[in-house]
Amino acid sequence: MAPPTTRLVSSIDLKKKPWQQNPPLHNRWHPHILHVATVNTGHVFRVEMVDWTGGAIRDDDSPLDVKSIDLSTVHYLSGPIRIVDDDGIPAKPGDLLAVEICNLGPLPGDEWGFTATFDRENGGGFLTDHFPCATKAIWYFEGIYAHSPQIPGVRFPGLTHPGIIGTAPSMELLNIWNERERDIEENGVKSFKLCEVLHTRPLANLPSTNGCLLGKVEKGSSEWERIAKEAARTIPGRENGGNCDIKNLSRGAKVYLPVFVEGANLSTGDMHFSQGDGEVSFCGAIEMSGFLELKCEIIRGGMKEYLTPMGPTPLHVNPIFEIGPVEPRFSEWLVFEGISVDESGRQHYLDASVAYKRAVLNAIDYISKFGYSKEQVYLLLSCIPCEGRISGIVDAPNAVATLAIPTAIFDQDIRPKNNKVPVGPRLMRKPDVFKCTYDGNLPITKNPMPHHDSY
Repeated sequence: MAPPTTRLVSSIDLKKKPWQQNPPLHNRWHPHILHVATVNTGHVFRVEMVDWTGGAIRDDDSPLDVKSIDLSTVHYLSGPIRIVDDDGIPAKPGDLLAVEICNLGPLPGDEWGFTATFDRENGGGFLTDHFPCATKAIWYFEGIYAHSPQIPGVRFPGLTHPGIIGTAPSMELLNIWNERERDIEENGVKSFKLCEVLHTRPLANLPSTNGCLLGKVEKGSSEWERIAKEAARTIPGRENGGNCDIKNLSRGAKVYLPVFVEGANLSTGDMHFSQGDGEVSFCGAIEMSGFLELKCEIIRGGMKEYLTPMGPTPLHVNPIFEIGPVEPRFSEWLVFEGISVDESGRQHYLDASVAYKRAVLNAIDYISKFGYSKEQVYLLLSCIPCEGRISGIVDAPNAVATLAIPTAIFDQDIRPKNNKVPVGPRLMRKPDVFKCTYDGNLPITKNPMPHHDSY
């Protein structure tokens, strides 16, 4: 007998705002956000999602929407979904929820996405000290392939995936999150700067009622006010999974999520058509609306059986996942290395972030020799299916990171060769990405080594 038709448990009307959707969306983590549906294990169900901005970024030629975006609203999630077994017994704290991604893709009629960099004063990013301006590129989908009018000469297959998938925290876990993130926000500025060579971005994003959306909890009620002041932002990945931006969570993958509340309360969103490892521009995947078709199983007592806490409580665990069998296939790669020495020449001790930054900067500078602006390359490295690695983390003092780029995505050969690339004034591949001005006055990192066309 054929399996039953996939059940739609969360639908999206692209003509409506996130707060107008039925069932309603949410953009915070909290155990008291009400579930919108109940699903039995073993049944395939479909979840539809808006893009992470809820339609705030438009398919047009202006990057002003990126520059002025209200980041208090991110990310809009579909769910929570309560999971029960065939006897009607819900997932329990201490269980593992095995979530299989059966199918996924863009919403029909909305087959486009965007990649962007935030303004340095409103979000910033991994290389915000080098790229302070808001930029935007639009991508269009042709089946499994993406292309952008703003970055010509590039076409590649996407490894589509949800940037966010996770279970609801318990109150105990939520309090742990808020306490440790408040501590780094209040005290970390004395010692924490990303790579120590970047402008200090927000060290954490604490609970805030601004931009808060809590699903079926009625705004203005005393319950809404209480939850909004406690609920965790969705920006970082945590013990519950959440915003881990793992590009391999695609068709056929299975993720094993710890369960902290009765029913698990599974939520998902932030769909990506494609993403490179690290999502280095911060708004760096090809962001889109989309759908997931999922199937869940409950592994009773699985947290204790399979997950070892790396912290002071049994809640300090992290998900594990299986990579699915379907992904783009490339045979030739150009790999860029980076070491933990920053642009000023300062030595850092086994700092993988500095090393990866160097690898990304090396790749940007190299590919720009082939007619691309550095902004175009920065966006590319965020969204193409490139592979980032920590290649060395033991050989003091230098961590070594690598970034591997599939050469087949370009319409020209980008490998080093004897017949050199054009020198002198280079022909830019027009048009460029859409770009705002930077109106702040924070210092910009410049490579102190003067650029030479020849040596």
